[in-house]
Amino acid sequence: MDASFWHAKWEKSEIAFHQDDFNPLLLDHFSALSLPIGSRVFVPLCGKTRDILWLLQSGYRVVGAELSRLAVEQLFAEMELIPGVTETGALTHFAAEDIDIYVGDVFELTAAQLGQVDAVYDRAALVALPTAMRQRYADHLVTSTGRARQLLISYDYDQSVQNGPPFAVGADEVRSLYGQYFQPTLLASVEVVGGLRGKCPATEHVWLLQ
Repeated sequence: MDASFWHAKWEKSEIAFHQDDFNPLLLDHFSALSLPIGSRVFVPLCGKTRDILWLLQSGYRVVGAELSRLAVEQLFAEMELIPGVTETGALTHFAAEDIDIYVGDVFELTAAQLGQVDAVYDRAALVALPTAMRQRYADHLVTSTGRARQLLISYDYDQSVQNGPPFAVGADEVRSLYGQYFQPTLLASVEVVGGLRGKCPATEHVWLLQ
């Protein structure tokens, strides 16, 4: 899986992973991060998620990273914001009041570019990556955010029945990826109604990493 896979998904509007409303698990469990209003939240591989609007409306600042420029252009258009656009290293920076989105390879995003991060909200990033990339991603995320606490949502299902993305990332793998940095706490497990793409049972797990 490479960048062309995701670019093609956005260009063809094959974005079944995109939710038209706020993620209920975000609404139910974001308070576990214990963030003061005005805190800055990093949303990696953010697409055009509506969750960003919820964070902004709730009084938080947002910084995101996304591979697809088309997704980011749609994000700002749907929020009726006109961003300033500048080039910074290998990335393109879209900015408006209280929101910064970096377009390009998340592994090119440095701590200096990212700036202050008080917490990470990972709903669709870790589970979008194949096994071989996940430890590199976890390490980079921890390093670039200064070990900011995380609210992580993962999927668990029989990968032999249905392949990802989203990929299955079970409890043992979450602890293996992040256990050296955080104490992972499982906040909730919720059955995916209708299963994953209607093909197999699946569960979403909500983790607090701190």
